[in-house]
Amino acid sequence: MRLPSVLSRSRTTERPTAMAADDSPAGRFAAGLERARIADRYDTSTLTRGLYSSDGSIYRLVPTGVVRPRSTAELEQVLASARAAGVTVTARGAGTSCAGNAVGEGIVVDTLKHLTRILEVDPATRTAVVEPGVVQAWLQQAAAPHGLRFGPDPSTSTRCTIGGMIGNNACGPRALGYGRTADNVVGLEVVTGTGEKLVLGPAEDPATTKVADSPALTALKKLVDANLATIRTEFGHFSRQVSGYSLEHLLPENGFDVAAFFAGTEGTLGMVTRARVRLVSDAPHKMTVALGYPTMPEAADATPLLLEHHPVAIEGLDRRIVDVVAERQGPAAVPELPGGDGWVFLEIVGEDPAEVRRRSQALVDAALAANPAARGGIVEEPALAARLWKIRADGAGLAGVAFDKPAYAGWEDSAVPPARLGAYLRDLDDLLARHGLRGLPYGHFGDGCVHCRIDWPLTEPGGASGYRAFIEDAADLVARYGGSMSGEHGDGRARSALLPKMYSPAAIALFAQVKRIFDPENLLNPGVLVDPVPVEADIRAVAAGPSAFRREHRHFSDEAHRCTGVGKCIADTTATGGVMCPSYQATRNEQDSTRGRSRALQEMVNGDLFTDGWRSVEVLEALDLCLSCKGCRRDCPTGIDMAAYKAEFLDHYYAGRLRPRDHYLIGLLPMWGRLVTGIPGLHRIANAALGLAPIAAIAKWTAGADRRRNIPTFAPGRATRAGRDLLHLEQVQHPRRARHGEVVIWTDSFTDVFAGGALPSVIKVLLEAGYAPRLLGREACCGLSWISTGQLDGARRRMRQAMDAIHPILAAGTPVIGIEPSCTSVWRSDVRDLLPDDPRTPDMAGVLTLAELLARTPDYQVPDLTGTTIVAQPHCHQASVIGYAADTELLRRTGAEVRTLGGCCGLAGNFGSVTGHYEVSVKVAEHDLLPAIETAGPDAVILADGFSCRTQVADLADRTALTLAELLAGSSRR
Repeated sequence: MRLPSVLSRSRTTERPTAMAADDSPAGRFAAGLERARIADRYDTSTLTRGLYSSDGSIYRLVPTGVVRPRSTAELEQVLASARAAGVTVTARGAGTSCAGNAVGEGIVVDTLKHLTRILEVDPATRTAVVEPGVVQAWLQQAAAPHGLRFGPDPSTSTRCTIGGMIGNNACGPRALGYGRTADNVVGLEVVTGTGEKLVLGPAEDPATTKVADSPALTALKKLVDANLATIRTEFGHFSRQVSGYSLEHLLPENGFDVAAFFAGTEGTLGMVTRARVRLVSDAPHKMTVALGYPTMPEAADATPLLLEHHPVAIEGLDRRIVDVVAERQGPAAVPELPGGDGWVFLEIVGEDPAEVRRRSQALVDAALAANPAARGGIVEEPALAARLWKIRADGAGLAGVAFDKPAYAGWEDSAVPPARLGAYLRDLDDLLARHGLRGLPYGHFGDGCVHCRIDWPLTEPGGASGYRAFIEDAADLVARYGGSMSGEHGDGRARSALLPKMYSPAAIALFAQVKRIFDPENLLNPGVLVDPVPVEADIRAVAAGPSAFRREHRHFSDEAHRCTGVGKCIADTTATGGVMCPSYQATRNEQDSTRGRSRALQEMVNGDLFTDGWRSVEVLEALDLCLSCKGCRRDCPTGIDMAAYKAEFLDHYYAGRLRPRDHYLIGLLPMWGRLVTGIPGLHRIANAALGLAPIAAIAKWTAGADRRRNIPTFAPGRATRAGRDLLHLEQVQHPRRARHGEVVIWTDSFTDVFAGGALPSVIKVLLEAGYAPRLLGREACCGLSWISTGQLDGARRRMRQAMDAIHPILAAGTPVIGIEPSCTSVWRSDVRDLLPDDPRTPDMAGVLTLAELLARTPDYQVPDLTGTTIVAQPHCHQASVIGYAADTELLRRTGAEVRTLGGCCGLAGNFGSVTGHYEVSVKVAEHDLLPAIETAGPDAVILADGFSCRTQVADLADRTALTLAELLAGSSRR
């Protein structure tokens, strides 16, 4: 049976937690929240604790609970309750930290959920005031109308928070031109571990807390004054020396800048409640230069010369990362690059386009003259430049799945002075080889910062000790080069224990003294920077390795652990065509993201928190709002396919158990449709009866469908029968020469049994294109509705039956096209998962969409639709599995104004019809689809090949959407 909480699905953001009547620290903390009347912000459910047990790092620590304060006042009360109870606190923004900075065994404070206000953007002072949970991209959008931006731009900028960036002193590719986060912090409001509230900022600002008025600042100033020699000789040697506490900001010559110092303290000294950050002008003109070298170290050797030309970014990578991009995203994802196996991409910006070009050309000339083996030049096309930068932006996630076993963050952002970068890269490659490891280095060459995902065998015996051995050697290597263990992600749990390798005992003692000033009870992010835990402690993969579940279900376990936590699924990418993750965009709850669901599955694998394996109710709840859209299959850098994982989980969860009613009725609607349309006249009785409100209400309840949903109308008879009649009529009345030969139309279950199908238009278009269409002679269901409800044995049976009918035609070389994109996509994805050993499986990818067939038909003429506005909603399975490029090209040729949407329609097969899903389904539609329809106006054509997409449009917009075939055939339905 489905969980009552899942079935009713009246989901709230926080769950009221029963307050334990005990005197434990957790009990006292909960009681404190109860007294403050914010107990409903505190979530100690097993599911939530599992979701927040990891960030973007390799580490796992299960928290006591998660608090999501709705205001800074509530945040301060949370901290006060934690201090009073002696409970440790870890701050978390987007949870994308690669070093384990945002995990802890006490209370995790989620700032991303509610503390998201941009309080001020001041063009005059070029500053902005934000709460800590503001996403960097949101601030960029708010500042852009003023020609301003926040300078640092890490690769996670679409989801990382300003608070998190301050905690880690984040940088990104363009920090070379715009500075680190520390360089862009003007003022902070913080609450220290002692409860002292500080306003940190310029001394001349009357709001800034005066040193003399603050016990913490007085003690800090005294400590700095007593240790000037150590600070001056050991700190601030180069821009990416961000490991440890950046004490150089506190020197007298640097103005005792405590606000800048706080950037990079990783939540160990205080929690930021508000920040004033500096904005910079975004230069109106920019130019990309791409240079190729024989190797990446040779490219790095050129860094000092390149820096002389003052680019704002110098990014380096080599053949290894380029090859994995091509493998994972297709060869088209990698444009032609300059000759060589190592590359640098540079960006030059300025106010005058001629001056930008002159500087760019001077850089190219100098680089080519300095190294005869170098190749490259200015990238003239902005679109091409964007594709080059995208290779770099996708690097972290793709690097994690580049090899035949996982590659992990751990030695993720080491940095050395840029002049020594080439030599360091050579030694790093040698070190990897000595340890029998593979890595994919790339990074911010202008700052000497190198990212590297490495394939440590963490799940194997000895994995933890092997990890530590490499890390210790790598730390020694960086120290020899005068470098920093961390160059932008902070030390966290990954590198804090390594700090003695780069700092003297006196400097390490200073860190401890600073910690005692601000957090004497060690309540804030313990185990980080001061009194660190060993680097090999609490590694998730090490704990998962010996689990009984993993031994029995190795493949599924490895798939679940693909997720590295980089969090692209919590970014809103629909404006650029992204699909992932529609449920998170609707709820903004971690459990409704691809990452959250992956974490739930990982906890099921580990087995010590979620203890019921395939019967885990926590996983069932996490998967409940998954639309099975397959957006993550394409958009997630690590290739998560949550729709497939959900199907497999449901198959196991309900094995031998009674399923929800919707699985039997809504999930198997095509089967019932065949029954209704197979008996003459029955469709009329069914449609008439279901048109009566009382009967419809009973039918919906019986089927587990939401009462607000309309029931699809059954067709008068099977579409295949009507299609054969139409083909016969066309052959008699309009005989044509089939110059392109025969094509077989596979009529899926949805098209076959429901009214309003596209089959007549498909036939007409194919005839006009010069084909001789015929219909598949046998019933062939791909099993999609069985897959989506996790009834996989039934899906396999239907797949095999369909393959019996379709494969001989493909094997004979005759094209086969599908009509419903979600069904067609089954042959490109699901069949490989469910029937991997069937020798026919690879050939089934030959089932084409209509657009794919027409795009390769050389003389096909599209209709002239100049003056027509088209709102195109690609089915999410087509966008994510098949691709929409062929449709896009055909639509371009029509001359129409086409507005192609990202995201999902929200109905997603049977998802939006199920009781408890309606509100989320509507909210997903309101994200992209419904606003686009409203903006386009009543005369616009709505284009949607997916049956569920057209149903959603009819239900929520009271409009009729056309299929591509109907559009090309000249249908006037709107």
